[in-house]
This record gives sequence, structure tokens and C-alpha cells, in this order.
Amino acid sequence: MSEIFPDRLSADPESPYYNEELLTKGVGIRFKGVEKDNVLEYCLSEQWIRVTVGNTVTRNGKPMTMKLTGPVEVYLRESKENE
Repeated sequence: MSEIFPDRLSADPESPYYNEELLTKGVGIRFKGVEKDNVLEYCLSEQWIRVTVGNTVTRNGKPMTMKLTGPVEVYLRESKENE
């Protein structure tokens, strides 16, 4: 894998772990061997992801999330399609 991913990445623009350049490349995430498309944030070193829970939102209008722990694998979706 030529691309080195950060230990932590968030899709929330207000987060200090937000990286628009990397997100536009198309980051894919497999959690426990299953590809997830509702991941809001991940941490490789601590082995967790934060996923959105349906269409529910908090009082502040942000998506309701749930933290799941387990093996996390990150890859570029473009490179996955070319294989």
C-alpha cells in the first residue's frame, strides 16, 4: 500500500482529525472484515470506529453515533476498484 493513512481520521469538518484532501480520494473502511459506509471516524491504534445510527440527530443537529471496537482496516477505494 503506497498511501499511508493517519492513525485517526474524521469526516466531521469541525474535528481536529478532519482531512478533506484524504477524504476526497475515497477512503474505504473494513471493520471485522465487513466493508462499512456509515463510518464517521476511526482510530487504527485503538481499533475502533464511530458509526452513524440511522438518520437520528442530536440536539445540536449532528448525527447520533455509536462507537464499535474491533479490527479496523483502511484502504483507498480507487485502488480497491482497480484490483
